[in-house]
Amino acid sequence: MRKPMMAGNWKMNKTFSEAQELAKAINGAVEPYNNVDRVICPSFVALPGVAWALSGGELLLGAQNVHWAESGAYTGEVSISMLKGMVTHVIIGHSERRQYFGETDEGVNKKARALLAAGMTPIICCGETLEQNQAGETSSFVSGQVKAALASMSGDDVVKCVLAYEPIWAIGTGLAATAQQAQDICGGVVRAAVAADFGSAVAEQVVVLYGGSTNEKNITEIMQQPDIDGALIGGAALKVEAYASMVQQTSELYK
Repeated sequence: MRKPMMAGNWKMNKTFSEAQELAKAINGAVEPYNNVDRVICPSFVALPGVAWALSGGELLLGAQNVHWAESGAYTGEVSISMLKGMVTHVIIGHSERRQYFGETDEGVNKKARALLAAGMTPIICCGETLEQNQAGETSSFVSGQVKAALASMSGDDVVKCVLAYEPIWAIGTGLAATAQQAQDICGGVVRAAVAADFGSAVAEQVVVLYGGSTNEKNITEIMQQPDIDGALIGGAALKVEAYASMVQQTSELYK
């Protein structure tokens, strides 16, 4: 059985000290639910302090981005070797990175392969705009993103990845996809794209998350869908009670 995951993307929020306090509070609140992978992803500047604050705890730490190069003249970027030993997971290809900073499918693939080579877990994001959704282009676009992100990988590599479907029109808007809509894309498009290139056995092992206005009120219905293994959480991940409730509800479903 695929282990569920609740991954919190803190985005550009919380100062160094605020991030430490939030991480400590979350760690204490979700400690009992070890049948769920609990991941928080603060900003780069907060990572060392949060790593120290979580020392000895079971809460997993992730980053929000990374560069594929080992080192070099890439002002403002952070390499995998700078993160290794501090984080276990890295979000890549988030729609905000693609939209605001020009990230491409090719770059996402480079980052994913570099992370796997370093023994770290990429959380690979995919998702369509409202215009693409309304034009009936969701399946072809999202499938293309998944296939491009996993290009040149082996099946053994693919099962170590986490795929996160986040419809852009549902991120931070309060307009979450229905549980059935999320299931249709997570299973019928994301997992199906993996199966088409790597076989059904590989596809059945890949953890697929849904993201886009997930919260403590809709998480149980979302997590009851057979092809959804967790959530990539935005605003709710910055609230101790909301995130802890999402973890608890998920844990109860997997007992």
